[in-house]
Amino acid sequence: MKSNRFDAGFYSSKSILVALTLLAVAVASSTLKADKRGEQLYRNCTICHGPDGQGIPLQLAPALTALSEKYIVEQLKKYKAGIRGAHAEDTAGLRMLPMAQTMITEDDMQAVASYIVSLGSSPVEPTLEGGDPVKGQATYATCLACHGPDGRGNDLLNAPSLVNQHDWYHLAQLKKFKSGVRGSNPQDISGAQMRPMSMLLADEQMMKDVVAYIKTLGK
Repeated sequence: MKSNRFDAGFYSSKSILVALTLLAVAVASSTLKADKRGEQLYRNCTICHGPDGQGIPLQLAPALTALSEKYIVEQLKKYKAGIRGAHAEDTAGLRMLPMAQTMITEDDMQAVASYIVSLGSSPVEPTLEGGDPVKGQATYATCLACHGPDGRGNDLLNAPSLVNQHDWYHLAQLKKFKSGVRGSNPQDISGAQMRPMSMLLADEQMMKDVVAYIKTLGK
């Protein structure tokens, strides 16, 4: 009887081990397929964002690799639904609208977001002149609650990372938020959070100052 109980326990443990092994193989296979799918989908993005995801200024395309997967997916959803990028004055946004339509499902969006993040983030060279990072630091105090002292954002607050991003892109987005080109759609909840913050920046000089300070973060 003892032997039978031992054998039953042995085979039961062996069955569990086999099942766990098969599950691990299935998960690994699924992950590999998602990675390949993400890489395949991203090919449509390279003409503007580059093969390394660092963005191409001449295409008005930002760096993507420092953004979180969650934020990338949310922005793709907004573009696909016309919540972002549909304003007549949003030249760069209007280019993104048809590209977002290539993401048929949310799984596609998640796959391409995961692939983008896997590319790894690196600093991009500043291009703007005339910004004062010392003055910008004081202004950035109003950004701390959402974007954090290190500028790396907070997914829970729908606040993206600001580091390793082109300074011209930051300036362009601040102008869009302030003018209502971005963040004025009633369905854009996170954009609506940002718009009043941009209104605190009295002029382009204040914007350049805070952008100059942001460029000092993440180094």
